[in-house]
Formats: sequence, structure tokens, C-alpha cells
Amino acid sequence: MWEQIAAHEQLWWWLGALSVVSFVGALLIIPVLVTRMRADYFVSDQPAAGTWRAEHPAVRWTLLVLKNVLGIVLLLAGMAMIFLPGQGLLTMFIGLSLLNFPGKRRLEIALLRNPIVWRPICWIRRKADRPMLQLPDDVRH
Repeated sequence: MWEQIAAHEQLWWWLGALSVVSFVGALLIIPVLVTRMRADYFVSDQPAAGTWRAEHPAVRWTLLVLKNVLGIVLLLAGMAMIFLPGQGLLTMFIGLSLLNFPGKRRLEIALLRNPIVWRPICWIRRKADRPMLQLPDDVRH
């Protein structure tokens, strides 16, 4: 076994570096995204007034692509954090919230039912003096 590890030493260094970068990145990005989320995000289908959706179509599409790329990066980092140090489920949840796909809202609500995701979100919002997220009546904690 040690021979196999020694044979792939550079791979292990890269995985270790990726783990540290994703952990630190998640520590910096997740609180910002959680605190910027509107309190009525899960109960309102309307976008917030004054969002980037009113911009020129080229700007709107560029921001949409960048938002989805960030969502994919966070989703993959969260999957890695299941096995590496970090807030895997919370990072995956934030990544999913940035992506656009059919059934997204149902998946987000299902994930919020898990206290492992819900408690850190509430803690971050409380620390930032932000109102708690409003949820549909059937999923309140």
C-alpha cells in the first residue's frame, strides 16, 4: 500500500492543496452568499427589484453563465468536502442555489429539511444580523 502512495506522491500533494484551497474558499464565499440571499428567496418566485436581470442581454447572459460556473465549482468542492475537510453539504447547497435547472426549488427545500444544512445557515444569518430565511409552511423548523 505504501508503495502505491509513494508512486503517486505528486497526486496526493495536489489533492491536499485542492482540499486546503476549497476549504478556505468555502469559508470565505459561503457566508457572503448566505447573508446576501433574500429572506423570502424560498417563498417568492419573483426576482428582487434592481437585480442584474434588467441589464442588457449580453451582460445578463454573461452573469448567468458566471453564476452557473460558480455554482458548479461550489457543488464539486462540496462533493469533495464530503471526504475532505470542510462544510460539504452546506457548500453543495450553496452551489445548487446558484445553478439553474428544472426542479431546483424542490431540491433546495428538501436539503433545507436536513438540520446539518439548516443550522449553519441560520447561524451565519444571525451573526450577520440578517433576517431568518422564510420557508414554505410545510418545511418550517
